[in-house]
Amino acid sequence: MKRVQEKQTKRRRRKLHVRKNISGTAERPRLSVYRSNKHMYVQAIDDTSNSTIAAASTMESEFSGLRVNVENAKKIGTAIGERLKEKKVETVVFDRNGFTYWGVIRSLADGAREAGLKF
Repeated sequence: MKRVQEKQTKRRRRKLHVRKNISGTAERPRLSVYRSNKHMYVQAIDDTSNSTIAAASTMESEFSGLRVNVENAKKIGTAIGERLKEKKVETVVFDRNGFTYWGVIRSLADGAREAGLKF
């Protein structure tokens, strides 16, 4: 139990360290990613107006039944990329939320890049 708490504490520290330096605007929103064992969530946030521009997650009906793995993360990434393209957003700031840029998080970013987003 103590090891799980240490991992969570370290992730929160990494998150705060990164969030000091990045923020999103309407032209270049912050693409925030969160993953749990069962689901994955990604949203584009405009920090100046404190609003969400677009979002995608495995909780949606079109992605229901998807597990959190590399292939499905790429699908979520392309979905958020297409939704942002519809809103005429081409560049984003990637906020990995303290998670390591490996595996699922990297695959999601690659999927968003394939949809046409620039980081």
